[in-house]
Amino acid sequence: MSSILAIHGGTPLRTTPFPAWPRWDESDVEAVAAVVRSGCWGRLSGSRVAAFEREFAAFQGAQYGLAVVSGSVALRLALLAVGVQAGDEVIVPPYTFMATATSVIEANAVPIFVDIDPDTYCLDPAAFAAAITPRTRAVIPVHLGGQAADMDRICAVAARHGIAVIEDAAHAHGGTYRGRGLGAIGDLGCFSFQASKNLNSGEGGAILTNSEDLEDRCRALHHCGHRKGGQRFEHPVFGGNYRLGEFQGALLLNQLQRLRAQTETRNANGLYLNAKLAAVPGLRPLARGRGETLHPYHLYVFRYDTEAWGAPRSRFVAALRAEGIPASEGYTVPLYRQGLFTQKAFGPYTGYQQTRPDLDYAATDCPVCERVCAKEGCWLPQSLLLGSREDMDDVVAAVTKLSERRGEL
Repeated sequence: MSSILAIHGGTPLRTTPFPAWPRWDESDVEAVAAVVRSGCWGRLSGSRVAAFEREFAAFQGAQYGLAVVSGSVALRLALLAVGVQAGDEVIVPPYTFMATATSVIEANAVPIFVDIDPDTYCLDPAAFAAAITPRTRAVIPVHLGGQAADMDRICAVAARHGIAVIEDAAHAHGGTYRGRGLGAIGDLGCFSFQASKNLNSGEGGAILTNSEDLEDRCRALHHCGHRKGGQRFEHPVFGGNYRLGEFQGALLLNQLQRLRAQTETRNANGLYLNAKLAAVPGLRPLARGRGETLHPYHLYVFRYDTEAWGAPRSRFVAALRAEGIPASEGYTVPLYRQGLFTQKAFGPYTGYQQTRPDLDYAATDCPVCERVCAKEGCWLPQSLLLGSREDMDDVVAAVTKLSERRGEL
């Protein structure tokens, strides 16, 4: 191994790729081909989506499952199902993908950003409790990277105030919290099957719940307002067409067979990296032991101490990538600093004007998120954690190499 850093022209520590994503074999091809041959390509005539809904709900420990066209749609429909109205407030963390907050806007409600826990990067329950007003209707805890949010405390606060809990479980397929499946703990749980996700069909999403009433509301919302047991062209409530197609359903059914083993591999590799990287000065893995019993590691997230390393995070990440490790800086801007929010460019969704016409997202104060975005958070992708122990050792070796020559960064 060259002692010269690859970013300075030395030989990279690793030149072979980590496991590719998605994982597939001929059984996936056959599953989709069988749908083609059946002639039943849509949700209303086929059986694959319905079968997947049952199996995925059971896998996560929920009573009901509903497949939809995306995780973003899942969040929006969940908000409508719990009765969010124009101008209602929904509490969300700012360290997440845009859809967590834009789904609130699409429900014509008001996203209220509160800070994240410095040890988990998930919604801080104390900050959530402090932000509640008489207008708060729901909260969306995000299981960031598969790291379980503190659901016991969040659900307890929500119950005291009559607030609906909608889990953003887009990163959490296969994950468990105190033995319960993520996405099956709150009132509703929302998943994404977009191409990067641990369970994917290119695009798609799902809503899980243990409430028959909420399942019925979500089903009507995703199926043009059609209620179970109603006539074919009877539409007594509002809804659109957000049904998932049979091709995705067939692919998801087949991919689901691999998910448990893949999750266990990611969890074991994540624990191994935690033990090794915790010994490197200036690096700290996110906390374990806060309730997560199986971590799906859609992202392996760790904390970088700029002062300890004497170099900006961007330089560390660039040097790590040069050594052949596909690291990234993750989210570098809190959501409330995106132009969409600073300009309140919400298009036709003007519900905020009814209750918060003076809303100024520039005044949002989330110091933990600011620090994480600016200089602390580092990510490794989920497919890397499907590798061997030798692959994990290469990650450790690359980080160790940089640590030993950190003065040259």
